[in-house]
Amino acid sequence: MIKAGIVGGTGYTGVELLRLLCQHPEVEITAITSRKEAGMPVADMFPSLRGRVGLAFATPEAAALRECDVVFFATPNGVAMQQTRELLDAGVKLIDLAADFRITDIAEWSKWYGMEHACPDLVAEAVYGLPEINRDRIKGARLVANPGCYPTAVQLGFLPLVEAGVVDTTWMVADCKSGVSGAGRKAEVHTLFAEATDTFKAYAVPGHRHWPEIRQGLSRMAGHEVGLTFVPHLTPLIRGIHATLYCRLTRDVDLQALFEERYSSEYFVDVLPPKSHPETRSVRASNLCRIAVHRPQGGDTVVVLSVIDNLVKGAAGQAVQNMNLLFGLAESLGLTQLPIAP
Repeated sequence: MIKAGIVGGTGYTGVELLRLLCQHPEVEITAITSRKEAGMPVADMFPSLRGRVGLAFATPEAAALRECDVVFFATPNGVAMQQTRELLDAGVKLIDLAADFRITDIAEWSKWYGMEHACPDLVAEAVYGLPEINRDRIKGARLVANPGCYPTAVQLGFLPLVEAGVVDTTWMVADCKSGVSGAGRKAEVHTLFAEATDTFKAYAVPGHRHWPEIRQGLSRMAGHEVGLTFVPHLTPLIRGIHATLYCRLTRDVDLQALFEERYSSEYFVDVLPPKSHPETRSVRASNLCRIAVHRPQGGDTVVVLSVIDNLVKGAAGQAVQNMNLLFGLAESLGLTQLPIAP
């Protein structure tokens, strides 16, 4: 059995990791941390886990993290990098669900995250954990940088087009919407029920932290720098991301065949039939990304629709997918839950 620990287990991503890992046939959860809730049984905070998780929260110092085979960091940005070297030296594999190791340009990372990196030498070693691109590298990694939720939906949507070199990569637009759980489980006015319900708004248009991550990924696919406009929106949903992506064709191509061929062997990417419009509820609570590709009026503009559950394929589910790769397991093990409806 794989001994797994979770640092930061009281947020939405942490409880989603618990939900998935306690159902995984090859995993034993041996440690879960929270400074504020140390000593509280996990099931007291999350009754949905009653009878499945018998652990109590512990402080990071008291938790036996060095004895784990893998540790997931479901913490705010800047936390994982403080403990990474110690755990790697102890032979523990790490999967960071925050942004500490996603951006390889340290100066760029510091600009967007407003802090000095604690272990910049390890950033180069970290493998970006988008399996549909880096599967082979993830298998041999010690440290995995789990992608952000917006970057997952956007990169999977653009990937076939950019890899094939059939679009103008100087002009790419990602118009994305997220449910309120993407903001985390902290108390903030803008996520209160009365503030987030029955309204719709864009935010962070001048610049969002996921922009450099998405642009870095697309530039790697293209082999050169790309031009990207990214506009996120907050929607009155709990879970879900809907990315509407725009770019211009540079040569004629059968778009449906291109997407179907690229993702034909991907368990967690579902290319829908022509003229489809995927909904966020079609992936809710699952590790799936559902994609549809359109060419409106037969013109040169491509519109890709990409939907994921921000807490699963956008966070905890993808982290478990990466864990499976790290330990030589079937990639889908423990992740075959169907989406829930309604």
